[in-house]
Amino acid sequence: MKNDSRPILYVKSGCPWCTEALSYFNSQGINIEIRDVNRNPEDMDAMVHISGQKKVPTFQYEDFIVADFSVDEFLTELNKFPQICQKLKLGNSEN
Repeated sequence: MKNDSRPILYVKSGCPWCTEALSYFNSQGINIEIRDVNRNPEDMDAMVHISGQKKVPTFQYEDFIVADFSVDEFLTELNKFPQICQKLKLGNSEN
């Protein structure tokens, strides 16, 4: 996977968890690529391939993937990966 790739957020329009996730990433200044899986079948296929499921939001950055999450669940998972926290400048890794 590319080292300079942006994080990807797979969403479905009208999904309240997706709206919450988008709001969070925007508030943190994260430049994220949005892929609406309802609008593009290839994006749905890609999301299912990387996550093994069809629920959104699904976040992908390098090999770090979190599927079907609330922001709190995302942060809990993210904090288990300090190197990803550091690259994204998110979570509790501000040491």
